Amino acid sequence: MKTLIRNRATTILAAGAIGLMALSGCSGTGSDSESGGGETQAEDSGGSSEAPEESEDGSMADSNLVGPGCAAYAEANPDGGGSVEGMAQDPVATAASNNPMLKTLTKAVSGELNPDVDLVDTLNGDEFTVIAPVDDAFADVPKDDLDALAKDSDMLTKVLTYHVIPGQMSPDEIAGEHETVEGSKVEITGEGEDMKFDDAGLVCGGVKTANATVYMVDSVMMPSK
Repeated sequence: MKTLIRNRATTILAAGAIGLMALSGCSGTGSDSESGGGETQAEDSGGSSEAPEESEDGSMADSNLVGPGCAAYAEANPDGGGSVEGMAQDPVATAASNNPMLKTLTKAVSGELNPDVDLVDTLNGDEFTVIAPVDDAFADVPKDDLDALAKDSDMLTKVLTYHVIPGQMSPDEIAGEHETVEGSKVEITGEGEDMKFDDAGLVCGGVKTANATVYMVDSVMMPSK
């Protein structure tokens, strides 16, 4: 008898629990619908708040650029092979050939100034940090001196390879003395826009190519030996 009473009590309690659950479910349908809309809006809102992060990720290629001329360079070359994004797709000699600020340097390394000096395969074949004099830097060299340099293949090779450091270095690690491909050391001092490469000032640096990091400078550097 006691067992029967316990079984009936259990059945009644279970039924009551099921009823409460059913009522809870019914009353929650409207609130779920309302709160569900709120959750959807929150998710939508959350998606919108994440959009700037995606935009920041998209600009990561530009985050290491440093130098007083970077903004003007990017504005003048917003797309194409000479843009920051475009140069990142090609090895360094090819990327430099697409950069409108590096026409003279491109001629010098590709055999156009002197057919005995062609460094394209060398530059494209390994990882380098390239100190790249812009066209105005070459224009500042007296014409007679530049003509004499162009005719002397050994000296031209020395000057060009003095602007190349093995391995890639970012702006935050490039300061110091570094042995160049030419063999002597270049001294890089300062930081940010005040960075100096020997006595050459920085125009825009940290520009990535497929195999190199480029620092455009305002003077042609000369090796000490």
